[in-house]
Formats: sequence, C-alpha cells, structure tokens
Amino acid sequence: MNSHITTILFDLDGTLIDTNELIIASFLHTLNSYYPDRYKREDVLPFIGPSLFVTFSSIDKDRTEEMIQKYRTYNIEHHDSLVKEFKGVFETIKTLDKKGYKLGIVSTKKRDTVIKGLKLMKLDPFFKVIISLDEVEHEKPHPEPIEKALKLLNSTPQEAMMVGDNYHDIEAGKNAGTASVGVAWSVKGREYIESFKPDYILNEMADLLKILGVTA
Repeated sequence: MNSHITTILFDLDGTLIDTNELIIASFLHTLNSYYPDRYKREDVLPFIGPSLFVTFSSIDKDRTEEMIQKYRTYNIEHHDSLVKEFKGVFETIKTLDKKGYKLGIVSTKKRDTVIKGLKLMKLDPFFKVIISLDEVEHEKPHPEPIEKALKLLNSTPQEAMMVGDNYHDIEAGKNAGTASVGVAWSVKGREYIESFKPDYILNEMADLLKILGVTA
C-alpha cells in the first residue's frame, strides 16, 4: 500500500487512450508521401513517444515542419474514428478522482489534441492540470513537464507517481524524483517497458488501485 501517494500523473497516448493505430497510420501516411514504400509498420514503432519534431528532424531537417503539418492534418482528420479506449481506464480514473487523488496529464502532444482525446473518451472532467508540449521548453524525459504539473497541483515528487507506456515516461519520473509506473499494454511490449525498470508494472489500469490500496 502506498498511503503517502496523493498525486498521479499520466501520459496520454498508449496509456490512458489507445491511439496506437492512429499514430502508426499518421506516420505511415506522412512518411510514405515523401519516401514511397520505404517505411512499414514495424519501422515507425520507435517513433511512438518522442515529439514529432524530434522524430521528423531526425529524418529530414529541411522538411521537418512540413512533415509535422502533414502528420497533424491526417491525425486530426482520422482521430475520432481510430482512437479507442483501454479496458478499465475510465472506471479507474473515476474512482481515483472520487477518492480525492490529484490527477494530471503530462504529454508530448499539443494541448488541443490532448483535450480532444480526453473529451472523446469522456476523461476530461477528471484532469484539471494538463502539461502538453505547448507549456514546456524541454519535453520528457526531462523533468520539467512533471515539475510543472506538480507545482500546479501543489504536490511534491515524494507523493507522486508518473504512469506511462514509454521510456520517456519512466525516465521523466525518475529524473523528477517521482515513483514510476509502466503499463504492460505498451504497443512496444511488456519486456520493452520492463527494461527501463519502473517501480511498478500494471497489467491493466485497475492494478493501480491495488498498488494504492484503494477499493472501488
């Protein structure tokens, strides 16, 4: 039981909402527009997690912004049809909110897209604090996003957890001094997220309640 935990920060994509197919399709659409038939599904999995700028600038520095715009246009157009819910997320978040936990989002997406995803899954009422790419100079795994979220929630690292599906989330939590929680449903697989040695691994979101000693 972790009775000292008052605050839980969540990554969004691949953690709270299933945007995996949307992200993969958006990358394939964008990259195949510039490099026909060069990229396949397995090739874009490593791009899930970092910001679009980091990914596309590593591919083509001269056309980074152009590629980002193409990606975002496709992503928004197909957002609602491709995004799905993960089992037990809504019920778990609702329970945590009801029990008085302070909840926040820490994402490498732009704020408007974060809000769009939260509203689609009806999670928006539970999150008063959102730290997106728009609010920071340094993205995860730098501690800045987590530190900003904790400040807004009037919390300390010692009473907080960072939950995510990617190494950026685990490393950001460690860098900021929070507990780190990996989700086994990461599109990159359980072994991938375990390799970064988070403090806890969730098989499903409801496991978080057990870790915290919370009854639904």
